[in-house]
Amino acid sequence: MVEPKYKRVLIKLSGEALAGSKGVGIDIPTVQEIAAEIKDVKDSGVQIALVIGGGNLWRGEPAAAAGMDRVQADYTGMLGTVMNALVMADALQREGVDTRVQTAIPMNQVAEPYVRGRALRHLEKDRIVIFAAGVGSPYFSTDTTSALRAAEIEADAILMGKNGVDGVYNDDPRKNADAYKFDELTHMEVLKRGLKIMDSTASSLSMDNDIDLVVFNLNEPGNIKRVVLGEHIGTTVTNNISE
Repeated sequence: MVEPKYKRVLIKLSGEALAGSKGVGIDIPTVQEIAAEIKDVKDSGVQIALVIGGGNLWRGEPAAAAGMDRVQADYTGMLGTVMNALVMADALQREGVDTRVQTAIPMNQVAEPYVRGRALRHLEKDRIVIFAAGVGSPYFSTDTTSALRAAEIEADAILMGKNGVDGVYNDDPRKNADAYKFDELTHMEVLKRGLKIMDSTASSLSMDNDIDLVVFNLNEPGNIKRVVLGEHIGTTVTNNISE
């Protein structure tokens, strides 16, 4: 059996990943497929935390641009991430995976409040933990949530599954046929080039805490496990590029 490259990971999924071919909302069969793949990764001996965006249900920035108060728009988006987390937790439970949802905004009737020590204990007990409601404050993205929580739980890497995009490019490959994919980048290069993998706050947090980021295509079955086992797929962002 191949030894996993990473022992503890934080998997960042976009909300759109849960929508499947519909593009919006939540498609339960798609969620169940993702849950089955995550279970397969967990069974290889990897401790897993999840952060899921809310873009399939709500986007705060366009709402604010249309005139809604930005703070209220962001809080609404946080509630969307909680909905996605609860649905994913249910799918994982149906796969036989003990799962806990922790929210940055207290809502004790549906989930635990985020407590770092408790999250670490869940991971040590082989449970999956899903972090929801962002960091609990407006103006911070779920990318930043991923970087912050990954640092707090001392994750080895952030695995960022993208819909139909197999890595990081110097330009949009859907618009520019000459765009090329990076196999490896440093966090500093990402910031200097202005590559839109994560927002700059999340990139800086990942760099400062020396956390690898692997960007890969989520739509190809088995890719999460391939990344965990050390296959060179997608793009790896780190502080030091290997020679």
